[in-house]
Amino acid sequence: GAAAQPPSWSGLKLSAGMASSPCGNSNFDSGLEIKTRSVEQTLIPLVSQITTLINHKDKPKKSERTLAAIHRVGQAVSVAVGRFVAVGEAIAAENQELKDEMGQACFEARRAGDAIAQLTDVGSALPSQLDGRVTVFSDRTAMVKAARLLLSSVTKVLVLADRIVIKQIITSRNKVLVTLDHLERVSTFQEFVQIFSQFGNEMVEFAHLTGDRQNDLKDEKKKARMAAARAVLEKCTMMLLTASKTCLRHPDCESARINKDAVFHRMRCALEQVIEIVTEARSCGENRILPASIYNGIKEFKSGVECLRENLYSLSPQSMSSQLEALVERTEDFTDSAYTSHEQRQAILGLCQLARQDTQQLVHAWVEAQSVHAKEATKDMEVAILKTSQSVSDLRRELHKVAVGRASDLLKVHGEQLPLRALKAAGAEGNLEEVAEYSRTLTEQKEQLVETCRLLCHVSGTEPLEITCIHAEETFHVIGPQIISAAQTLALHPSSKIAKENLEVFCEAWESQLCDMALLLREINDVFEGRRGQLKSLHWLSKHLANMKTAKAVKLDAEEQTSMAKLGLELRLLSSDVDTEVEKWEDQEHEIVRQSQSLIQILIHHSLGVAVAQEFEHDAKSQKVLRHRKKCHMNGGEWVNVI
Repeated sequence: GAAAQPPSWSGLKLSAGMASSPCGNSNFDSGLEIKTRSVEQTLIPLVSQITTLINHKDKPKKSERTLAAIHRVGQAVSVAVGRFVAVGEAIAAENQELKDEMGQACFEARRAGDAIAQLTDVGSALPSQLDGRVTVFSDRTAMVKAARLLLSSVTKVLVLADRIVIKQIITSRNKVLVTLDHLERVSTFQEFVQIFSQFGNEMVEFAHLTGDRQNDLKDEKKKARMAAARAVLEKCTMMLLTASKTCLRHPDCESARINKDAVFHRMRCALEQVIEIVTEARSCGENRILPASIYNGIKEFKSGVECLRENLYSLSPQSMSSQLEALVERTEDFTDSAYTSHEQRQAILGLCQLARQDTQQLVHAWVEAQSVHAKEATKDMEVAILKTSQSVSDLRRELHKVAVGRASDLLKVHGEQLPLRALKAAGAEGNLEEVAEYSRTLTEQKEQLVETCRLLCHVSGTEPLEITCIHAEETFHVIGPQIISAAQTLALHPSSKIAKENLEVFCEAWESQLCDMALLLREINDVFEGRRGQLKSLHWLSKHLANMKTAKAVKLDAEEQTSMAKLGLELRLLSSDVDTEVEKWEDQEHEIVRQSQSLIQILIHHSLGVAVAQEFEHDAKSQKVLRHRKKCHMNGGEWVNVI
């Protein structure tokens, strides 16, 4: 008998690595893409237990204790699958769009469970009575087929059930969009308070669902995009509140309208991005691929160069030269920058030229080796390969130093927040000329930060960090003009407390993004120096949770939550049943893999952030505003008793 192998996960597809079997196929592949950790982790114990049944050790003599244990394991699998299928069928009945697919998957799972129970029905028979009967001992191919069918059908049930979660997110997004449209069109303060309360509750629900989904995603790139979109929604919620209030207070102010429109537009884009991620839609935004980073370009180039040691014909000399030139062209983002010093520019250009020379020497040695039909790299080629790899590594190091150094310098300068302070002061004094002057200063700082984020993207080292750099770039690009429009509104209405509050909110968002950039910078350094850990900058909301007041939990669809939870529970019961029986087996080779991770974690509580939690913690406060609306006045002053 073959030794049992631990489960193996290849890419996004479930591939349960089994030991070799009589049918000659040791790879159980469901053919379905597993996109979430909860589905994957739910399947791990099942894979392990089926592996145990298939990979039992053949012995001429089988004790009654072993036969009884195998019988109980098979029965436990069958019973647990039966309970699992019952939940799947209940989900199908409640969701007509899944009825046919789910029904077929449940039918196949039940059939496979029954087959396994029949094949393991050896507990009551004496060893001599097993002769001539089809069992796990006499027909391992049948067990392999039943196991494959069971894994495939159970996986399909879980993947179909996962569509319910996606449906919940889409439904929640649609509710938010409808309320967002209503908020944008309100014309009275009373109507605004009512709709904004509803909006806050809907955003909390959306945050719970998308936070759970973000944690559950296997693909780190999608997880980073989800984190970026949720960060926008978190920060924009407070901006939407103050920008809308400012517009209501000053309905004829053009800068206030521009400020508010920008917030609504950004929130809609973020909501759309979330849906693109969970549904894998290919909209215009999704078609925009990540910009080619220098880090990835160097990594691919070095990989191609080093492959020549094994295969002289893996690529052509022309393609290698073209690849290097494309790489050098990307360095123009550094050399063409007005903020790059002369010394830095010369160092980059010198290293680019050295890389060209070393590559040309490699190509020359390579062509010579091919001309004599060499089967492996010659001595001259080996030297040229080492020199070429070293020169592009030196180029990467220099670019990293330039990008990180500039970012560090900018963070030190911007840490003082001088333009923001000056804008606040000028706006409060009603000085439009000074607002215009400091707006130009802030615009220049914004352009420096945007360009620096672009350079950091080149050297970030991982796709999630690249996405985080792009998010930072977009945030600075958007918030800069919003701060300016908020300052212009305050300068036009210097006695307006709500206009002052609005400017403060946008300035805080700018400062928050600078803090996020400092964290991002440390992570890029960690990757460069080989200290790659958890990417904290992707978990935007966690840093707020310690300071947040507990928000009221929003109750989602109880039946669907219960159904999904039961799916995990039934396999947990299966795992427990089989573990209990396998502990009694005599042979250590029959032990199941003990280190299965936790099962479905569909509902891990998250919250959208400080804005929603604080604004909607007390519904009574909003009602008080409505009752005392008559106390609000606009005699050149302020809204009184604003949220």
